[in-house]
Amino acid sequence: MSVEFTTEQRAFAQAVADFCKREAGTREKRDRLTDHGKHNHSQAIYAKMADLGWLGLTIPEEYGGSDATMVDMCILLEETARGMAPIGAIGPTLITGGAYAKFGTADQRETVLRGIVRGVSQSISMSEPEAGSDVGNLSTKAEKTADGWVINGQKTWCSNAHISENILLVARTSRGANKHEGMTMFHVPVTTPGLKISGIELMGGHKETNDLYFTDCVLPADAVVGEVGNGWRQLMTGLNFERLILSAMILGTAERAFEDTLAFVTQRKQFGRPIGSFQALRHRIADLATEIECTKLLVYNVAREADANPDKMLAREASMAKLKATETAKRVALEGMQMMGGYGYATEFDMEKHVRATLVSTIFGGTSEIQRDIIGKTFGL
Repeated sequence: MSVEFTTEQRAFAQAVADFCKREAGTREKRDRLTDHGKHNHSQAIYAKMADLGWLGLTIPEEYGGSDATMVDMCILLEETARGMAPIGAIGPTLITGGAYAKFGTADQRETVLRGIVRGVSQSISMSEPEAGSDVGNLSTKAEKTADGWVINGQKTWCSNAHISENILLVARTSRGANKHEGMTMFHVPVTTPGLKISGIELMGGHKETNDLYFTDCVLPADAVVGEVGNGWRQLMTGLNFERLILSAMILGTAERAFEDTLAFVTQRKQFGRPIGSFQALRHRIADLATEIECTKLLVYNVAREADANPDKMLAREASMAKLKATETAKRVALEGMQMMGGYGYATEFDMEKHVRATLVSTIFGGTSEIQRDIIGKTFGL
């Protein structure tokens, strides 16, 4: 590996890779676990990972976790994505858990963080039909009552809410001149009356994201996560964590797409020789390998910086990692499909799945355009 890891970290990476190969190493196994790819998450695999203690990697020890480093987390996410383990809930769950660890009450942390260690999925809901990249425009309303809060409004693109136990909701409790003021985080069990979860069918019939409808949804006073009106600042403190999670996951997907491409061009023959021996493809492979190497170095450099300075806002570095990883992965998958020809488009092979996964990666968690804008602003532009 290009990145320097400790002996323990190398052993951990190998253990995760071996697990993925054993549990989901063939297309047939993954099809059985995901109803032929319709679902992105297998609770059976997830539960086995929980038993191994891997889901609690970033959870504080007092809640049953390992309180490990960001580098350790990236290793887990990279290797599970590379091994195509169907555990789609892990990203949203870790992102949500990070917020509870920082801002949740003792009871909230006890419920959510211990749940994560056991293999319970969690979700976070920010986006709305008129508030995607512009999160400050959200309008789902939380009104204070004598006994608690009443929520009304619609959220959208909430990943894995249909398989989660709780949703970390960002709603508006007040409105002022600054649109980023007056947001508040709320702890919402999915069984709460007045909450309706409706799936959004994606490309290829894939089931992952959801619309959430809140109709006079009553929450207790202690449902607030953190401070009332301080939701935006709380979101901002988690950006390093969120973007590293997404970067490490899509790095693993890029590596798997590259490996699948390399295997194909090595074996596939045309004009009497392997197609990878032709200069046009050989040079493409060289370029993609170089881009993946650069991406891996960047992602783990940001992870190490975050470990060394846990309270530092790494706006530029985290956005660079997310931008580079997702754009590289998209290029690898699209070029892989091109080199495989019609086979890259066929569901018989995994490349079409890599293409779908990498295309959307440049949209969720902050689009590539938003990441570029953030990076530009850090230079005073």
